[in-house]
Amino acid sequence: MGASVPSASRRIPGILRSVAGLIPTALVLGAIGAVGWWGHAHNWKLPKASELRGEVAEKDDWCEDHNVPESICLECHPEMEPKKSEPKGWCNSHGIPDCTLCNPDRSELAAPSVTPEELARAKSALDFSARPTNLKACTLHRRRIQLADDEAAAKAGIRTDLVGTASERDPVLEFVAAAGELGYDQTKVAHLSSRSPGSVVMVFKHLGDKVNRGDVLAIVEAAEVGKAKSELLLAFGLLQLKMQIVDGIKNSGGAVPELRLREAEAAVKEIELRIDGARQALVNLGLALDEQELRGVAPEQLKVKLHFLALPANVAAGLDSKKTSTGLLPLLAPMDGTVVSRDVVVGEVVDLNKSLFELIDTRSLWLTLDVRGEDAAKLKLGQPVRFRPDSNGVEQIGAIAWISTQADLKTRAVKVRANVSDAGRVLKSNTFGSGRVVLREEPNAVVVPNAAVQFEGCCHIVFVSDKTDPFKLFHVRKVRIGVKEDRRTEIIAGILPGERVVTSGSGMLLSELLRSGLGEGCACHGAKKE
Repeated sequence: MGASVPSASRRIPGILRSVAGLIPTALVLGAIGAVGWWGHAHNWKLPKASELRGEVAEKDDWCEDHNVPESICLECHPEMEPKKSEPKGWCNSHGIPDCTLCNPDRSELAAPSVTPEELARAKSALDFSARPTNLKACTLHRRRIQLADDEAAAKAGIRTDLVGTASERDPVLEFVAAAGELGYDQTKVAHLSSRSPGSVVMVFKHLGDKVNRGDVLAIVEAAEVGKAKSELLLAFGLLQLKMQIVDGIKNSGGAVPELRLREAEAAVKEIELRIDGARQALVNLGLALDEQELRGVAPEQLKVKLHFLALPANVAAGLDSKKTSTGLLPLLAPMDGTVVSRDVVVGEVVDLNKSLFELIDTRSLWLTLDVRGEDAAKLKLGQPVRFRPDSNGVEQIGAIAWISTQADLKTRAVKVRANVSDAGRVLKSNTFGSGRVVLREEPNAVVVPNAAVQFEGCCHIVFVSDKTDPFKLFHVRKVRIGVKEDRRTEIIAGILPGERVVTSGSGMLLSELLRSGLGEGCACHGAKKE
């Protein structure tokens, strides 16, 4: 037979006895909680160890929240701080709260003022492109960081410096960087060859010589040139004869039939056409002969003129007309430049396909930049370009003259060409270097060291020294930044020239700012909004 189960009437008294035993404990805990709540509501504090030992504290109570003596803590006692103008709120023009450009009295200057040039500078920088902005809901700019004394600032490594005034401004550049290569200007390059097959009889210029337009580089003896000159002389002689016949018929007093006169005049027209064809043949060979020069010239005079046609007087003076061929074809420089290539010697037989000289105006070069595809949209014709060759490191100035309409199939870079002037002829073709396409240049920028600018999660801030207590009290100032270089950052808005900013130790101040701001509510850090 199994064990009997206790009845319900027997279990209830046991439960009641257990509950009754817990009542004293609950009353004690409730009393402790009530005392704690009362102490918290009335700002109770635990006594310090020195007070428990009966000792007297040698210095003021310490503000644990702001890490300064409580008696001088401005965060806890804002009534001790000198009165300033009321906060101005958000500035839509410059994208910062309490804008010192619009409200100079919010700055830490004894006599604050803003010039029209300062406002124009900021507007130009902000209109140029979209800039990083701050969150309206973030309230960190209302905070201040206070140190106990100068010794504490020195131990923390705090160093401050004045922001440059108008006479101490620095220029800044906003640019697109790209690797580049120098090359000759292809519009200033000439490959010269003979216009007719022949043999070289004279060479006047050599590799590296500088020449002017019209200088004779070499002389080629070409049979085609002699043939064209002979054809012109023959046609010119026939023209003189036919014109005499026409004049005789006209002066015959009608003895010669009119038909003969018309035939003679037709013959004159035919000879004139032959002369024009012969003249044009010489022009095609590079031996220019004006049609006006043939009028009123005797055949003997024309023969002398054609013998040394297109040769400079100083060259013709050194030649003997009796021993020199009439088929001389001079190779003339079409422009000023330098002989960079010569492939010809006296006595060599040349034809139309062989390049004898390469002439280049080395004072003009092309700079070709390989610009990233995402940067190409920022470029425009005429923008200045600054290029520093690897060979000598001397910066050169040019301007964009051409932007490719396609990207390279392999690198996906966009080719950009700029014209570079080299009057001193110090640059070398086919050399590499680094280029910068200047998008914006500000000659009078407000700049601070990079260490002065901190990013606390949503906003760029700078710590500004208080004008009355510059080494112990620092204001949190939100700023709009522009160009950031290796060592300095442009401040578009947020700081006025003459204010003192923290340039060393700002990281420690940022840590203190974030530590003391925990739990106070900042929208940018995921807490409650304004």
